[in-house]
Amino acid sequence: LQGTIALAYDRSAFYRASFAQAGLGPNDVTCLEDLQKFPFTDKKILRQRQEAVPPYGDLVCVPVEEMVYLSASSGSTGVPTASPFTWADFEAWQDYEARLFWSSGMRPHDVYCHALQFTLFVGGPDVVGAMKLGALSIWAGTVPSERLLAIFQTWRPTVTWTTPSYAWYLGETARGQGIDPARDLTIRKIFVAGEPGGSIPQTRQRIEELWGADLYDYYGLSDIFGACAGMCEAKEGLHWAEDHILAEVLDPATGTPVPEGERGELVLTSLRKKARPLIRFRTGDIVSVTTEPCRCGRTHLRLNGVHGRLDDMLIIRGVNVFPSDIETVVRKNPDLTGEYRLVVTEEKHLAVLTVEVEHVEGLKGGLESLADQVRREIYGVLGIRPRVRVLAPATIERATHKAKRVFDQRGT
Repeated sequence: LQGTIALAYDRSAFYRASFAQAGLGPNDVTCLEDLQKFPFTDKKILRQRQEAVPPYGDLVCVPVEEMVYLSASSGSTGVPTASPFTWADFEAWQDYEARLFWSSGMRPHDVYCHALQFTLFVGGPDVVGAMKLGALSIWAGTVPSERLLAIFQTWRPTVTWTTPSYAWYLGETARGQGIDPARDLTIRKIFVAGEPGGSIPQTRQRIEELWGADLYDYYGLSDIFGACAGMCEAKEGLHWAEDHILAEVLDPATGTPVPEGERGELVLTSLRKKARPLIRFRTGDIVSVTTEPCRCGRTHLRLNGVHGRLDDMLIIRGVNVFPSDIETVVRKNPDLTGEYRLVVTEEKHLAVLTVEVEHVEGLKGGLESLADQVRREIYGVLGIRPRVRVLAPATIERATHKAKRVFDQRGT
């Protein structure tokens, strides 16, 4: 940590000015608690500094001659922000990916099909981690579903990586083609990231039943490196890369630490990255953590899961509602397909939440009684009674990457 603070101060004009404004310098870090005195960074700052000092911004700490790889955010919430790597950064990152894959049970005899996007996406190069482990690796990328299923049938991979929504969609697509994923394909491990679903037991169970495979949740972000936490074979939370990234869990409103196990915003400080270290980076992700040792024997901090993003959080009658809270209810009900969306409107200056779900084919009960059941179960979890609309099967559009769950129609 001291080395990272010193590097940022010595080589980044932004950090030097930011620290000076706070009256701080490299010598002001003598223990972990001292980090709390330093100012935050966030996506807005990265974007502003990249625009002010193009093309990479003034948080970078190495010349372009030392950069060997560049990823970028999707730009879905603004201008894409670049994340550069030196060769040492890249090697350390992929060494960690190999460690993570091993902890999830991948071995050199496995055949791994990498079904993540390669174009600027930080998850793309993680196939190198599988190769470092010794697994035969297929660089599939985000090909059409029919082609990916053909790859599965032809080269018979045992492991793949995608998003929870796409794992669900691909399994349904396979069944639509007369392919039983659990019987006719050889996928036995699925890594997922990009959405909270992999840590929601009800979602994980239904995808595992669809594929006849074990599902492991991963967490990563483009601003530091690919997957920096993931489930081991015990599936009791996501082991954090504490030797690479220091994690704080803070109250989003006050910026102070929350008690262990309570929800807060994940704030990260890189410990080894040289190209562009990040100090107290506010991710916008709401998580909870535990320091209890895992059944597997590993002792690193574990995420209990990513509960949602601050920008996806709804406040309904004073209650904080994340899509993942609703997903817990929807995915465990056998009379529902598992797809859902949240529609927010306004009536008499109050936010009104409508949960739209789909019933399965051949539903035996009535739609109103099913809606009442879902409403009661949501009340049991959240203490609110939203409106519930039960739609016909296949009404809600399926996602081939990250699913959009919240449709805020206030003011439209």
